[in-house]
Formats: sequence, structure tokens, C-alpha cells
Amino acid sequence: MLSRCRRCVIDNKVSTSDNFGVGSVSVDSSSTLCITRLYSSDSTKFQDWTASSDAEPDALYPEHIPTTTFQKVLLSVGASLVTITNPRRGDMLAAFGEASGHSALCWMKKNMESDPTGRQILLERPRINTRTVDLDLLRSMESGTFGKTYSTWLDENQASPDDRLPVHFVDDRDLCYVMQRYREIHDLVHCLLGMPTNMIGEVTVKVFEGIQTRLPMCVTGGMFGPVRLGPKHAALYFQTHLPWALRNGFKASNIMNIYFEQHWELSVDELRRQLNIEDPPYTPAKRQKYK
Repeated sequence: MLSRCRRCVIDNKVSTSDNFGVGSVSVDSSSTLCITRLYSSDSTKFQDWTASSDAEPDALYPEHIPTTTFQKVLLSVGASLVTITNPRRGDMLAAFGEASGHSALCWMKKNMESDPTGRQILLERPRINTRTVDLDLLRSMESGTFGKTYSTWLDENQASPDDRLPVHFVDDRDLCYVMQRYREIHDLVHCLLGMPTNMIGEVTVKVFEGIQTRLPMCVTGGMFGPVRLGPKHAALYFQTHLPWALRNGFKASNIMNIYFEQHWELSVDELRRQLNIEDPPYTPAKRQKYK
């Protein structure tokens, strides 16, 4: 089970720490926000919690950190600036996505509710982590299957499905799950699009996700990410990757309505065909990777 957060309000300062004592967030009256990672023991599925009697009344789920509209605006601006200058700050990217994403999350949830698979995902609330996905089984699958492609991608990038941070700043339990689901399928989208985790790959994925989710975090990443590309990669991006991402973002099936966990044994080429995604363009490898 997720660790239950302890919260207190002292002298106009909201602070929270988890039971493991490994992270905290504080918001004071001068609107200074200090953010470090908050981890949880997690579960095999997302649970629709209600705040316990000894928790802060505004808490909607164990990791929830209540914030005002002004604090969300400040967090969005600050986190976006940090993310643009340092795209490796995954914690800032996560905070930006949550603080600025309410309207987009509402749209994403409505979109899922209008699709049979999306409704099933919202009902069952599956999670993607090492407790729910047998990575050894995926590694043993035939080459070319989606499961094998995903496990190879994780190994090559020294990544884990457990790397995704829990949601903190979304003030609705249902929308919290929508954001968590988006976050946990991000690596799967990389595999589906055939994109590495270098800058050109990340920007291409963000453009695709921006169209599919409308999240300001993704739209901003797609708009400003290219400024960090070198001349050769920038030329390649604008000539091939950007048109490809725009074209497929609009015509492909929505990623939030894909029950990825049910397609491990399907070939990745066939999965792309079913979802109306073109074969990915050639993407050169770079040493610098971004997770």
C-alpha cells in the first residue's frame, strides 16, 4: 500500500513528508516552493482512496498536496522554466504537468469515457511497474514483439517502470489516475514510436503526446525543446521528425485508450498498423539521454 502522508499547516506554511522520510514539499506565504522527490511503496493497482480521519481534510489521496490556484500558477511557471533549461529535471517536469494540466486531464478523462477500452482502463485502473509487469517474461519473448521491444528499450536505457513519480498536485482522484496512467505509459509510447531517449527523440514524443493529450507540459516541450538541438539534428527534426509527429499525432488512435498490457505478444509493427502509426523515421543515437 502507498505510504500515508503526514501533513501539517503551521504559520501559513503547508508541508508534507512521507512515512519513509525521503521527500518533502513546502509552500509558504511568500509562495516559495521547494520540491524534492516523494516515493511510495505503491500497489499493483490504483486505488480510489478517501481521506482518512487523521489526514488533512483537503487531502484526496495519500500523496496529495493541496495547493491554491495561485500556488499552481507559480509552480507551473517556475517548473516550466527549470524544465526548459534543464530537461533532465524529471521532478520539475512532473510538477509542471500536474499544476498546469487540469483542463487537459478533464479532456483526457472524457475522451477515455467515450471509448470502450478507455472506460475499461478507468474502471480497472491498472498500474505499470515491476510488481505488475513480469520483465523477465517480456525479455524471453520473440524478437519484434511489443513486450520484447519494451524490455529491450528499458535495458538499453537503464530505465525501470518504477522510475515514474507519483502524482501530488492534482485535486481530483479520477484525474489523478489519468495523470498517473499517462506518466506510466510514457516509456511504452517511446517504444511504439520507435524513439530513443535523446533530445530529438524526446521532443518528437512530446509533440505527438501534446496532440494526443493537450497537456501544456507536452505542448511546451514540443515548442521549446528543439532550441536545444544541434544544427544537424535540428535540420533533421524539422525536415522529418516534426512532420511525422504532427501527422501521426492527429491520425493515430489515442494512447490513453490503449490497454498496452494486453498487447505484449503482438508484433510492434502490427500494433503500429492497428493504431494507424507510420513506421518511425531514422533517429541518430546520441550519448546524452533524458528520462
